[in-house]
Amino acid sequence: MIAEKKKKLSVTESPSHFDNLERMSVEELITNINKEDANVHSAVQRALPQIKELVERIIKRMEQGGRVFYLGAGTSGRLGVLDASELPPTFGVPDNMVIGLIAGGDRALRQAVESAEDDANKAWKELCEYKVDELDTVIGIAASGTTPYVIGGIEHARKNGLLTGCITCNPNSQVAAVTEFPIEAIVGPEFVTGSTRLKAGTAQKMILNMITTTIMIKLGRVKGNKMVNMQLTNRKLVDRGARMIMEELKLNYESAKELLLTHGSVKQAIDAYKK
Repeated sequence: MIAEKKKKLSVTESPSHFDNLERMSVEELITNINKEDANVHSAVQRALPQIKELVERIIKRMEQGGRVFYLGAGTSGRLGVLDASELPPTFGVPDNMVIGLIAGGDRALRQAVESAEDDANKAWKELCEYKVDELDTVIGIAASGTTPYVIGGIEHARKNGLLTGCITCNPNSQVAAVTEFPIEAIVGPEFVTGSTRLKAGTAQKMILNMITTTIMIKLGRVKGNKMVNMQLTNRKLVDRGARMIMEELKLNYESAKELLLTHGSVKQAIDAYKK
C-alpha cells in the first residue's frame, strides 16, 4: 500500500496519456507531443508566485555580491549548466556569478555517469570548493524531486545559512520538503512514460530563463529591451551592437561600429559618447 501511494504521488513516473506509440504515424506523434507540450505553459504560470518569491530574495543577495549555484543530475543538471553558461555572453557578467554544477562533473554533460546522482554529500563538497557563504543561493533542479545529489546539497546549504530554492515537477517531493522556496511546475505525465527530458525539461528551462533574465534586468544589465552588455564574440553580435548604438545615438553605421569596437560594449560606448 505504501509503495502504491508513492507511485500515485510521482507524477513524473505516471503512465503516459497515450499508448501504442510505435503504431502512430509521424504526424500523429508530433501532433500528440505538441498537445502535451501545451500543458507546460499553464503549469509554469501556476508556479509564478513561487518563482517571484525566490527571485526577489536572490536579487537582494546578488546586489551585495552573492552568487547563484544550480545543482542537478542528467537533463536537469545540463539545463542548469546551459543557463549559467549563457549569461556571460548575453549580459556581460563574470562566469562566477551563476554557476551550474552537475552530478558526475563536466563528463556528465555528454554522457551518463553511473551512480553520480546517488551521492548525497558530493554536491556540498563541490559547493565548498567555491567558498560559499550566506549571500549565496543554491537552486536544486530535479524533475522527480528525489535526486540524492540535489537533496543532500540543498540540506547542507540550508543548514549553513544559504538561501535555497528548487525546481521540481512532482508535488510534495522530497527536495521541496527540505527547500525554503520550492518551485513546483506540475506538467503531468510525459508523452513517453518517465522521460522527463520532455515536458519537465521544457518547464525547467522556461523557469530558469525567467529567473536569470529577471535577475539580470534588475541588476542593470539590460537597457530598454536591449542586451547592452553582451560580449562581442562574433560578427553578428558586433552588427547587432552597432545597430543598437545607431538607434540610440542617431549615428551612421560605421561611426556606431567604430564606437562599439573602441569601448567594447554597447553600454560603455553610449556612456562614453554622452560624457
